[in-house]
Amino acid sequence: MEVLEEKEEEEQREEEELKALEVNNELQDVETKVSMEQVCVPSDVPDFDWSSIDTSQLLSSYKTNSLKEKKLLHIADHFFQQYTHLCPDRKPLFLHPVNECGVEKFVSTTVRPTLLPYTELYHWDGCASFVSDYLTMEPLKSPITPPSSLYSPTTILKYQRGNCFDFSVLLCSMLLGAGYDAYCVHGYATREICMLDETLELCPLLRKPQEVPKEEVKKSSNKYRVKPPPELQSKFELQQEAKKKAESKAAQKNKEREEEGTEVEKPKRDPLYGLRVHAWVLVLSGKREVPETFFINPFTGNSHSTVDEHFLGIESVWNHRNYWVNMQDCWNGCKDLVFDLGDAIRWEIMLSGSNKPFQLLPDAEEENELSDRDTDDMEKEEEDMSFDMPPSWVAPIQISPREFGTRCSQGRKVILYKKAKLEKWAPYLNGNGLVKRLTIYADLDCTEVVEVREWFKNREDMLDMREVNKKTQLTTEYFSPGHLLSLKAHTYMSLESETEHTMEFYNEARVDGLQKRVENAKEMTEYFVGRDDFLHVRHTEFGKRGKKIHLAGTRTDISSRPIVQIKECFHRNLEKPADEDVAERIFLITEETIHLTYHLKDKYITASKKEFFKAAERDRKGNEIVMTPEMCITYQAGSSEKDKKLLPLYKLLQELTEEEKQLKQQVRQSEAEVLNILKIRENEETAVKLSVSIYNTERNEKRRQQYEAMKHTMEDELPGQQEQDLDYLAPFLIQIGHREKMTKGQALRVRDDCLADFKHRLINKANIIQARFEKAVEELQKKDQWFQENQKQLSAEEEDDFLTRYSETTFHIHILALRLNREKQMAPQKYLALEEKLRKDPRLAEHLSHA
Repeated sequence: MEVLEEKEEEEQREEEELKALEVNNELQDVETKVSMEQVCVPSDVPDFDWSSIDTSQLLSSYKTNSLKEKKLLHIADHFFQQYTHLCPDRKPLFLHPVNECGVEKFVSTTVRPTLLPYTELYHWDGCASFVSDYLTMEPLKSPITPPSSLYSPTTILKYQRGNCFDFSVLLCSMLLGAGYDAYCVHGYATREICMLDETLELCPLLRKPQEVPKEEVKKSSNKYRVKPPPELQSKFELQQEAKKKAESKAAQKNKEREEEGTEVEKPKRDPLYGLRVHAWVLVLSGKREVPETFFINPFTGNSHSTVDEHFLGIESVWNHRNYWVNMQDCWNGCKDLVFDLGDAIRWEIMLSGSNKPFQLLPDAEEENELSDRDTDDMEKEEEDMSFDMPPSWVAPIQISPREFGTRCSQGRKVILYKKAKLEKWAPYLNGNGLVKRLTIYADLDCTEVVEVREWFKNREDMLDMREVNKKTQLTTEYFSPGHLLSLKAHTYMSLESETEHTMEFYNEARVDGLQKRVENAKEMTEYFVGRDDFLHVRHTEFGKRGKKIHLAGTRTDISSRPIVQIKECFHRNLEKPADEDVAERIFLITEETIHLTYHLKDKYITASKKEFFKAAERDRKGNEIVMTPEMCITYQAGSSEKDKKLLPLYKLLQELTEEEKQLKQQVRQSEAEVLNILKIRENEETAVKLSVSIYNTERNEKRRQQYEAMKHTMEDELPGQQEQDLDYLAPFLIQIGHREKMTKGQALRVRDDCLADFKHRLINKANIIQARFEKAVEELQKKDQWFQENQKQLSAEEEDDFLTRYSETTFHIHILALRLNREKQMAPQKYLALEEKLRKDPRLAEHLSHA
């Protein structure tokens, strides 16, 4: 039996060895194929020769290594030897690639933490979107090996292109400058991530925001509270109903998937799955109130969870301070990884501190190989334990406002998603202010357009966004606050009149409180908010066209539509009884009747109503028609008696008739306003104007010309004016006739006169301040005396007003005292300074230098 078991074990070992050999052979074949095949570069990425870049203007730190950097490279080499000895099956580490000058630089020193002066770059999403938009992606030359070079972020920004490692280093530098705990990651990802293939991903603009479940408010427990009655419904039945609902939802989803089975496209099998090298950014929780650790894909600028299945493993991470090697198993991708970089078992640190032991080779394997040289190496390692990372060799990262405003490479960028295409432009690149366009398709081949969404910036008409449904040809425009007509949104199929239009307004900016207006050829409905008369809906029905009339502010060839009916709805006015507060009134213009419906009274199911039948004010003979009971039908809820008093009803009818005339005018004004809006929108679209800030001198041509004209004027006037201002001896030189050469007596006279005049001015200034100070003190004393005499007779408001003025006067006195004290202290210094200036004046120096 034992012999048979030994044979079976040997056979199993042989099979495992054969499988391992087969796997190794397959990997070697794949590597050879990848090395021979050309990397698929996107068609919109032009070829670029990095060997032709100019490095002559770079700093000396780019071309040489300092002593500390050389020592760091030596430590890195020794660390790599230990790593390869302990982990012979692992891939080589990405430690010190060459830079643009061909000099080896440690990856941590390539990171340059920088905070750029733009508010958008103070947050991680702004930094990530800027990097993804500003740079052009270049795939790695070999998808299964890291690059042999790593250029500085300044060079990458200059040429606006790079691979995933270049993207990550730049993004990590910006995040560290903004205060995030960020790290560059060298790992493995799927083909879609590495090649920036988002054709199978849903566009972020189309993703629905996740609904946050509302937290139930916990009621405070009270032991004296009456217990609620027991629930008589079976919990088992509720569970069964929930299961049935879940099963029905799952079945419905399966049906939808089956119906869309022809369109659903799964990613093709990747022979390099798990081997494709990628670099991204890791942001740990803690700093900047980051609640949870997450990844950032620098190619897209999107955040991903650390358990995202697109990230397949991590080799190492680094920042500007240290370098860590992942010692955890990545058989399940990054889902089971623990990102506690202080854990020496899970993460091997290169520059460990004095409190963390540096991992050495096992004693059992090195027991017979230790020598004097090895002991020296161990001593060096102990010294390396306290070695600090050298400062970054990269020049400060700078982005000009023009470059930041341009954003996309060459001002335009196109991203393909699943059934969608996203286009981005730099501001002011398009004459209509278009900065973003999303085209949604019905098929995966992106041939049938369903919807187009466009975003705008810097438009004078305040247009923000436009949605066009290609199937229904329905267009919806959204505006920012500040439009000339207070427009908020406009939905239409055509800008022609009498077609269907839905206009939303900023009701706060309108006097009438209009929030929304819906109009077509037959009717118009208006919605109001916050009106004093509690009106919230007005509905107007139109009939067939009649005679042509001219509306103010409209075209002359537009004929008015006859008004058939006007209906108004009102909110409840609590200051009136319910049976006197009108809830709805309908004016039937053609039938000459008016219907009034009042609000419901409490505990009533029917509302009071009144119906008026209008008659001509005078008959054919010219006699006035008297109000009759047949002209009004009333129903009073809760009362069986009819109101026999006709005078109140007659007055009410007169009021309603007058309001009907006013309503007709308001409806005509609304029609005219609609036509005016359509005309203005048509003009705004035909001649789009973009607003430019007065501080943007590059684009604001008018402001730039004014600035240059003012600058030239100042340059022309400044020399004479400056000479005139600085010639402080001019009044005294006039007295001696502006002689080029003066005698010693004349020079002394000019000096003494100038000093005496300056001393007199200082004294006068101090006297003026002293007089103002004394006057203010005298006024304060008078106010204080008046307040003490009349304090009892003053009201609270008068007393507060007096105290306010009293404190202002006290503050004014304090300022005057400070100015007077300052003048007295500075006067001798000013006098001595002028005396020294006169002594060095070239016109007087000859005679005053020895005086």
